[in-house]
Amino acid sequence: MRLFLTLLLALTSIPCYAQYAQADYAREQRWAAEITPAILVGDPVQLALPAGRKFLGIYTPNSKAQAGVVVVHGLGVHPDWGLINPLRSQLAEQGYATLSVQMPVLAAELRGDQYPPLFPEAAARIAVAVKFLQDKGHKKIAIVSHSFGSRMTNSLLNQPDAPAITAWVSIGIVGEYTHPATLKAPVLDLYGEKDFPEVLELAARRAAVIQNIRGSAQIRVAGADHYFNNMENELVRNVKLFLDRATR
Repeated sequence: MRLFLTLLLALTSIPCYAQYAQADYAREQRWAAEITPAILVGDPVQLALPAGRKFLGIYTPNSKAQAGVVVVHGLGVHPDWGLINPLRSQLAEQGYATLSVQMPVLAAELRGDQYPPLFPEAAARIAVAVKFLQDKGHKKIAIVSHSFGSRMTNSLLNQPDAPAITAWVSIGIVGEYTHPATLKAPVLDLYGEKDFPEVLELAARRAAVIQNIRGSAQIRVAGADHYFNNMENELVRNVKLFLDRATR
């Protein structure tokens, strides 16, 4: 409860520039209406923040799951977009229960540097997703996040009363890890050889941070771009190998 109160307080103390960078909830609803009928693996679920706002999740159970995995998408998309679909569906086929969640989005024309005001709500949503999987009986919870979704996850894990997780797979994080002393679980920093310049340029700094976190690793996937286009199977393979070690 303290975590939810902290995050909700942060939502009310965002600087004034958030006035022109407010979450586009109508866009979320359009995403949900578009993708829900087409979901072939997993079931749509409605999750809710403590204040009552609901958001979409896609839950794929596995009766023999080794752990639960929260899957967090990147900038301005939805929980079944691009590489998120193979991550959430293939990991569920290979021994994990997955819950892919809708992050708050801005209007399509707004830029990534206008997203930080949404991080408190994004962090609160991820915390709700962790609780959902815990309530399903999963004692071990991992987070797999992509791009700006990794920055949103980082924001949650920086909180002093963040939920305990077993592992974090950060794929193509745009930027550095903030407040690294707050990161407790093993981290896999995974990115592509042809990733965005801002991902590649900070790889050494990220490696220096996570080397102090037991069980962590950094992997650069040869030939992969930021979205792992046509290399989704290689992406899932690397994620699964790390999760298998971290959650055994």
